[in-house]
Amino acid sequence: MDVWKVIESIRPVDVQMGQEAMGHINNLTKPVGSLGEIERVAMELCKMTGTQFPDVFPTGVIVFAADHGIAAEGVSAYPQEVTAQMVANFASGGAAVNVFTNHVKGLLEIVDVGVASNMDLAGVHVQKVGYGTKNFAKEPAMTRDEALLSIKIGMERAKHTIERGARLLIVGEMGIANTTSASAIVASLAGVPARTVVGTGTGIPSEKVTFKAEVIEKAIDLLNPDPQDPIDLLSKVGGFEIGAMCGAMLYAASKQIPILLDGFICTSAALLATRLSEHVKEYMLAGHQSVEPGHKITLDLLEKKPLLTLNMRLGEGSGAVLAYPLVQAAAKMLKEMATFEGASVSKGTI
Repeated sequence: MDVWKVIESIRPVDVQMGQEAMGHINNLTKPVGSLGEIERVAMELCKMTGTQFPDVFPTGVIVFAADHGIAAEGVSAYPQEVTAQMVANFASGGAAVNVFTNHVKGLLEIVDVGVASNMDLAGVHVQKVGYGTKNFAKEPAMTRDEALLSIKIGMERAKHTIERGARLLIVGEMGIANTTSASAIVASLAGVPARTVVGTGTGIPSEKVTFKAEVIEKAIDLLNPDPQDPIDLLSKVGGFEIGAMCGAMLYAASKQIPILLDGFICTSAALLATRLSEHVKEYMLAGHQSVEPGHKITLDLLEKKPLLTLNMRLGEGSGAVLAYPLVQAAAKMLKEMATFEGASVSKGTI
């Protein structure tokens, strides 16, 4: 798959279809605007898919897993081996994303794109870029070719999931210390100090949050990632799973498949994607806002309003999967709700 051809194929959403959708929504048996954000979501789905009655069932959920060399700096509350342990948990169906995806009858795939150990498990697709990134406190996390490969793998897995029948895409992640990479990416793209972006991640104490921010700021000073070059930024401070999520979103947009964003790490990948394609953002909806301070910064940069605020900070795609029924309801409203004429209901006079 040619990464650049996929990116070049992404087109603007269908604004005319969105206008037609709003005309239809305003003629449904309810006061105009009374379903609030659900009406906005419905209109956006029409624009993204180019259809009057979009179908977003089933959702495809891809969880990309990879390790990070920056974990050696002690920036996480958990040891690096937890990445592999959680991948095994995904494979056995025991994680939150398994439960939530089963609940919405979604299509789930687990992809090892860079776990630091061998993952020979049923239910895990292994397509490694490498056995974890390098420690970006000392050297670039990966080469430029590895960054592009991670994006390509994400595109390939999105293609596979869409060919399985997915009509909406959710991407999630697992990787100890990946909030450190996400924070470095967002701080660089937003042009703000890392300390304004960094949160507790997996649950580190406040003094370690300060330490984590210092690690990131020193690394940015050392490596000087170029915020105008998303591949350079990904290669210097990113993660294999972040690149893969970015690629999956780009591919989905190229096929007019709506993308439902998860938490901070997912949106850091989304932000990278917007630097590669000016139109990919138009295919994104924000599922929720987590408690990570960097997530609000990233959502603001993406100009996305979250559907839910549940004080979550798990990742995995879990928050987006919880928001998915709202998006599904918006699509069903368009198709199944009666119009005033169809139901013989009088319209208001105001």
